[in-house]
Amino acid sequence: MLGGVAAEGFARFIRSAKGGKRMVTRRAFLKYTASTVLTWFAFDRFGIRKAIADIPGGSLDPRGVPKFETPLLIPPVMPRAAKIARAGKNVDYYEISMKPLHQQILPVGLPATPVWGYGAVTSASKKGLLLHNAPSLTIEAKWDTPVRVKWINDLKDAAGNFVPHLLPVDPTLHWANPPGGATGRDTRPTFTETPGPYDGPVPIVTHVHGAAGVGDESDGYAEAWYLPAAGGIPPGFATEGSWYGFFADKAAAKFGVTWGPGYAVFQYPNKNRASTIWYHDHTLGMTRLNVYAGPAGFYIIRGGPAGDDTVIDSRTGTPAILPGPAPREHDKFPPNKSYREIPMAIQDRSFNADGSLFYPDTRTFFDGVAGPFVPESDLSPIWNPEFFGNMMTVNGNTWPFQTVEQARYRFRFLNGCQSRFLILDFGNIPGVEVWQIGNEGGFLAAPVNLTAINDNTLLMGLAERADVIVDFTNVPPGHYVLGNVGPDEPFPGLEDEFDAADPDTTGQIMQFRVAPAARPDPSTPPAFLQLPAITPLPPETVTRPLALLEEMSAAFEDAPVEALLGTVAFDGNGTGVCTGRLWMEPVSENPETGATEVWEIYNATGDAHPIHIHEVAFEVVNRQDIVVDEAEGRVALAPGSEPAPPAAWETGFKDTVIAYPGHVTRVRARFNTPGQFTWHCHILEHEDNEMMRPFRVGPVRPGQPG
Repeated sequence: MLGGVAAEGFARFIRSAKGGKRMVTRRAFLKYTASTVLTWFAFDRFGIRKAIADIPGGSLDPRGVPKFETPLLIPPVMPRAAKIARAGKNVDYYEISMKPLHQQILPVGLPATPVWGYGAVTSASKKGLLLHNAPSLTIEAKWDTPVRVKWINDLKDAAGNFVPHLLPVDPTLHWANPPGGATGRDTRPTFTETPGPYDGPVPIVTHVHGAAGVGDESDGYAEAWYLPAAGGIPPGFATEGSWYGFFADKAAAKFGVTWGPGYAVFQYPNKNRASTIWYHDHTLGMTRLNVYAGPAGFYIIRGGPAGDDTVIDSRTGTPAILPGPAPREHDKFPPNKSYREIPMAIQDRSFNADGSLFYPDTRTFFDGVAGPFVPESDLSPIWNPEFFGNMMTVNGNTWPFQTVEQARYRFRFLNGCQSRFLILDFGNIPGVEVWQIGNEGGFLAAPVNLTAINDNTLLMGLAERADVIVDFTNVPPGHYVLGNVGPDEPFPGLEDEFDAADPDTTGQIMQFRVAPAARPDPSTPPAFLQLPAITPLPPETVTRPLALLEEMSAAFEDAPVEALLGTVAFDGNGTGVCTGRLWMEPVSENPETGATEVWEIYNATGDAHPIHIHEVAFEVVNRQDIVVDEAEGRVALAPGSEPAPPAAWETGFKDTVIAYPGHVTRVRARFNTPGQFTWHCHILEHEDNEMMRPFRVGPVRPGQPG
């Protein structure tokens, strides 16, 4: 059973995936009839599975791109612009812009790639690194020390005029829609004929993913976007989203800050447990494109009652030593020292022969449907339900290498892909030992030996993070590849086997070059790490049944129109009726301030979805089998099923959870911060087309947008 998968069962599943076995999955017309009237099923959108070697993409063939020629970029630390004293408390202040640049993502000898990246525009120190990159520099935060950021939209050319998007923007979605002006922004426009891609100025709004307890004015709400302060913006365009003004007033009253043309000022309290969080764009209907273009970065919270200093060596009862060092503010760049704590953002990308990013400009790419599109049918002309790049990048380079010694290293992994679930495979590294010590919410309850229970693999849904110690002590010197045995298609979950990633391309992540240790390793072996205690949340007072749904086209067979979140209303017989809800509909999830709730997420689709809830860090409670009657839109618990506890690597606190098909996933959260937030699927293509909903903590506030 999922969630509480026994070690032997998980290892057996992984062995079959590594062996390339294939069998019918939920996506291939799997059906069974339960003892009730409900029938659980899902179906393959494609009909016939493609060969794993055929991963479509741009004009640059991934098999012709050299691998393991570029050293891994270890992101430097973002320089602070100033320290501000406010109300007797220090605030770390940053000024960070997003701007266009050319970056050598492909190996030297191939063309550079136009991308967008975040970077500091000023530094309090002359040593501050004013570097824009994709992904960007790491914000190092201290627990309970607020961080304030002036986020600047600098998507302009050298003459100060706006630049259009690098990628095709579908204007038929419910999106930011600047051409709609003040009355039509943040809507799904209507058209009399099928439009081409939008080519106007690009809106942004930054979300720090995992910033628990942040005020809604600083959360990167999807309708609080803003255009650059640029020339060439057509008359009548909305230059800011419908929530921008409301949040600007709130930020002014709360922090004494001013927002203006092309920027907003957000503040983060950093009261999370010490953890790995990250930042990226969150603009309505454009997140998939803005993030794919490059803007993202790590945000690491250190210290506090659950920080590194609270980890104990169980052999001695004294503070443990975790692998290090990590990059620090004002380190030289390129670095003149070796790091043993390294953040790694793994993403999939495709390229054209000129080095530019490839992203499909037609729905035909996904399933061959060539139209007619909106307004003659219900299909958008450009949006693709999922996208899988055919090359893997780590920290902004395709298939890099990292030299390591025979010692322990701490890797903070992030799955930053568009639609791809990863199953990282360390099994090709002889003698390696892999331990997970943390996830999105900080340290786990206890270290988890992935070598022993997971056959040296690590499952990561979209936007999930994993704090992992990889022990190379007993690895013979040599070159070894970190693999990926996740699928090159939507993930069906762990109860069905599937084709592993193409072993020649997306089945390879990066190379480790293992060298003899130059000095003794002082770090504590993971087996002896006593991690800080986890205080559980109080019991829930409300349980909310929610749904993950998929809307199919009325005009084309097996063609998804959009993915949806929704609610479930149960009758007295245990049968729940699912109601899909659009972004534009009124809030249906409205916890009271301070309330603890369990959200039950019933996945009535054929694929796994990574679900992210803003503002909170939640506990995974359990999962349970369900039956689904898709035709009637009904769900029920499977007869005889029992709740299964979360997997060992899901203990503690998280902000993103994998909701498996044919299961209800239950999470418990406490909603302490009043305001308007969102919850959504982190498959970015889904998020951008209705699989995102607003939720509100507490009452409606005077003057808030409707």
